[in-house]
Amino acid sequence: MPLASTALPLGTVAPNFALLDTVSDKLVCLEDVVSNKATVVMFLCNHCPYVQLILDELVQVANEYQQKGVSFVGISSNDAVNYPQDGPLQMRELAGEKSFPFPYLYDQTQQVARAYQAVCTPEFFVFDRNMRLAYHGQFDDARPKSETPVTGQDLRQALDALLAGDQVSADQKPGIGCGIKWKTPLAEAG
Repeated sequence: MPLASTALPLGTVAPNFALLDTVSDKLVCLEDVVSNKATVVMFLCNHCPYVQLILDELVQVANEYQQKGVSFVGISSNDAVNYPQDGPLQMRELAGEKSFPFPYLYDQTQQVARAYQAVCTPEFFVFDRNMRLAYHGQFDDARPKSETPVTGQDLRQALDALLAGDQVSADQKPGIGCGIKWKTPLAEAG
């Protein structure tokens, strides 16, 4: 059953993070990926059909908008013990297979997902040049087993508005997808 993202208030300053990039094996902080145009923080994972559906178009959108000065970073916060396909090695493989043009970070403690109040994959957070939340929601209306084409329309509209110096419409549809696979309290204690 798909889960919808919650409403992190627009205007919220981006929570900081320092996570391992599964591709470069380097620690990446928020300040390493900040853009003076717009910064996109995406909660993704490998196995979710909602993420798999949009990946090719997402890579295209990232390549296109990075040329315009927008920065992208992907984060997976899923419990890799119970969902090993979402572990760091598998993340690296997927990033290579799909030629991710952005870091793909592993949130092992799940603290970053909690700081962003992320609840599902895929879920998009777009921050303006001042790192204040301007858009929080879906990539587009496409869903697995639907006829709706994958276009990235919602994310594109938000980025286009910021690049034009306009305010992003407050009419934003929540991200829809698989719930983040949280660690159980027992696993966290161990």
